[in-house]
Amino acid sequence: MKRLSASVCALWILTAGTGFAQDVVVRASLLVDPALGGAIENAVVVVKDGKVVSAGPAAGAAVPAGATVVDLTGYTILPGLIDCHVHINGRPGDGGDTLKLQESVAYEAIYGVAHAKITLEAGFTAIRNIGAGNYADAALRDLINRGVVPGPRMWVATRGVGATGGHADINGWNSDLDLPGYAQIADGVDELRKAVRTQIKHGADVIKVTATGGVLSVGDALTDQQYSFEELEAIVQTAGMLGTKVAAHAHSPQGMNDAIRAGVASIEHGSLIDEEGIRLAKEHGTFIVPTLYTLDFIIDEGPENGVPVYAVDKAKAMAKQQREQLGLAFHAGVKFAYGTDAAVFPHGRNARDFAILVDQLDVQPLEAIRTATMNAAELIGVEDQIGSLEPGKWADIIAVSGNPLEDITALEEVHFVMKGGEVYKSLQPR
Repeated sequence: MKRLSASVCALWILTAGTGFAQDVVVRASLLVDPALGGAIENAVVVVKDGKVVSAGPAAGAAVPAGATVVDLTGYTILPGLIDCHVHINGRPGDGGDTLKLQESVAYEAIYGVAHAKITLEAGFTAIRNIGAGNYADAALRDLINRGVVPGPRMWVATRGVGATGGHADINGWNSDLDLPGYAQIADGVDELRKAVRTQIKHGADVIKVTATGGVLSVGDALTDQQYSFEELEAIVQTAGMLGTKVAAHAHSPQGMNDAIRAGVASIEHGSLIDEEGIRLAKEHGTFIVPTLYTLDFIIDEGPENGVPVYAVDKAKAMAKQQREQLGLAFHAGVKFAYGTDAAVFPHGRNARDFAILVDQLDVQPLEAIRTATMNAAELIGVEDQIGSLEPGKWADIIAVSGNPLEDITALEEVHFVMKGGEVYKSLQPR
């Protein structure tokens, strides 16, 4: 068997995207996968044609003759992580005042290419891009799939839909200026049905709707409900007829609870979820995508990164209650899928939410990892393809130092990334 050294891994990166038909064996000191029962010592994953053949203890594993061996002894391997709330074309501060006047949509497209590589190398082999200022996320998804640029697997919301004057609109400017919003601005049942169809026409895999006010927007409060139940129901029904799920941005109970009743697949943020919301989410099987670290960044580093003062004040006002209410929801049995709101903070920090889940919401490390693997795949609707290292799924594998079940922050520094059996980040010589 051929053993793949660090230098050969580096060569493999240069040829990633070309496809490899040979058998590959990944060896590691520890494998952590919620679908495989937690932790497996001295593990072996056998890969063929980019997919997992088997994963388990090295003892007794059937290793194909002539297979290439990727030796990760001394490391822990896991399924590739999934971030269900990313804005891959954005960056810190672009929810604020002037960037829409300074930069064209071409900037967003180029930022997306750079951020996709950063995100993949941070160990996130799949993302749900939950809104872009244009259709650059759909183009990026397609070019990644074609092997033109490196990046995670992507499911995208394109522009999404938002209400006039709401969180997704551009407010506070001279009314003579016609500035593009962060979503297709639509009001009323008929406009919203057309808007949903328009986004799907242009490549949306999921529809993002702004159901309540937000942190980074001017002119609205977190408690504002921005669509009626009838409007939310029309969005979900129209998307459903086209086989598409709906994700609802919602911080506060009234808009959140109507969105759940309307049948959305997920609540993005869910910061101030109440008892009724917890009951409804469990009853409907609605996921919460919590986006925790983003508030810390806004409060601690926002001003120096162009985040407006009003947004910092909003974040401070709800930070404590966010942790309390989301902790109650998780422990009551509401399904959580990992999501971060990357772009509010610099891409590559996507794993920062794990420590908050564990330390402040009292989530067990294996359960925190489950939210970013099995649960996230289920929300997207691709649990048969990714989210674990079970046979038949894509060989999306990452490696970290140490044991994340003992120190969850190990996930913040990823040393090796394989996506679909191809290496995109290799070990550096120690």
